[in-house]
Amino acid sequence: MDNTVPKSCWGVTAKAIVGFAGLILLAWLVGGAEHATVLASS
Repeated sequence: MDNTVPKSCWGVTAKAIVGFAGLILLAWLVGGAEHATVLASS
């Protein structure tokens, strides 16, 4: 019983970190693509 609680907690933490990193990566890719498009069109 005691062993399942930390694993569950770490699983939620890991998912939150991965999800947050994914959002940052997606925003960076979108921002980078827009920046590249602006450079290419100018």
